[in-house]
Amino acid sequence: MNPQFGLVNVWVQGDAVSRVVLLILLAMSLASWLVILFRILDLRQLTAQARAVEAFWHARDFEQGLAALGAVDSPFVALAREGQKASAHLQGKAGASPELHESFDFSDWVTRSLRNSVDDSTARMQSGLAILASAGSTAPFVGLFGTVWGIYHALMSIGVAGQATIDKVAGPIGEALIMTALGLAVAIPAVLGYNALVRANKKVISQLNRFAHDLHAYFVTGSRVGQSKQG
Repeated sequence: MNPQFGLVNVWVQGDAVSRVVLLILLAMSLASWLVILFRILDLRQLTAQARAVEAFWHARDFEQGLAALGAVDSPFVALAREGQKASAHLQGKAGASPELHESFDFSDWVTRSLRNSVDDSTARMQSGLAILASAGSTAPFVGLFGTVWGIYHALMSIGVAGQATIDKVAGPIGEALIMTALGLAVAIPAVLGYNALVRANKKVISQLNRFAHDLHAYFVTGSRVGQSKQG
């Protein structure tokens, strides 16, 4: 490739608008890859914690079960803790005159507490996905804008020079088209990463909901769903 052409030359020869477009695409790309990387690391931990749920149910007591779930910031630990607090709260209020927020029956109160915990964990797992969605939907148009702007200035320069030979046209137009390619290079990983993370999140959320269902049965009836209560 001629050293006078290429991405470096686009930056060197470009005006302020072209450089801003390049910087925006670079920022979108970095943000997308950082979100993808950190979310993959988080999902690996969440998957390992989900596999530890069965160990929770085989623990000798509740605290040992929490330890089996792993990290204290695990959504599964938070869910179990929330259910425990909801159960202890109503048991501690037994016989007292209920306030408005305590007018639920035991099952409804535990259900509400568990649901709030699941919703909070879901919101945390979806953090960053808006960045991927924004990059995937806008990056091609940002790149296209850079292409149109570059072609406009290339044609203006050719018009001023008064020469329209192929060697004068191909280089500047080709450099302008690089912007479109860069826009697609940013958008495609963002879209693929978004779709993959959404599917992975759905799997973890499904496991979290099943765990919440079993916890509800445990706190209300004293045993997990599908297991008889031990005397």
